[in-house]
Amino acid sequence: MTAFARPQPQRDGLTGEFYDWCARGELRFQRCSECDRWRHPPRVRCAECGSDKWTWEKSSGHGTVYTWTVVHQALHPAFAETTPYAVIVVETEEGVRIVTNLIGAQSLRLGLPVTVEFETQPVSEGEAGLVLPIFRAGV
Repeated sequence: MTAFARPQPQRDGLTGEFYDWCARGELRFQRCSECDRWRHPPRVRCAECGSDKWTWEKSSGHGTVYTWTVVHQALHPAFAETTPYAVIVVETEEGVRIVTNLIGAQSLRLGLPVTVEFETQPVSEGEAGLVLPIFRAGV
């Protein structure tokens, strides 16, 4: 059987900065310096007030399951051996919603409390593994 590398997101610009924080074991999101709104995915301007002034702020790492889907058929060969798996949207305590994976849950339900963990993803030989935020059921 041929091993397939998992698709990787771009790791430059603001997206690269997000993944750099994850590699340090910190879940951080942008926060507008003008209106205090948290945001993800990262972008230059605030969608609420249009300001280009912001900072990376540390998340508590806690949230709840907002919604989910269960993948039964892999859309990429690299994920074939992991099906079925849940793709969830977590709403963090800061109000940010992030698409991620769930571990440690016997069953899914709306409002399920979750806590962030970090997992290094397998990549091709010689390439640094990408560290992703994933969430574990419970707090």
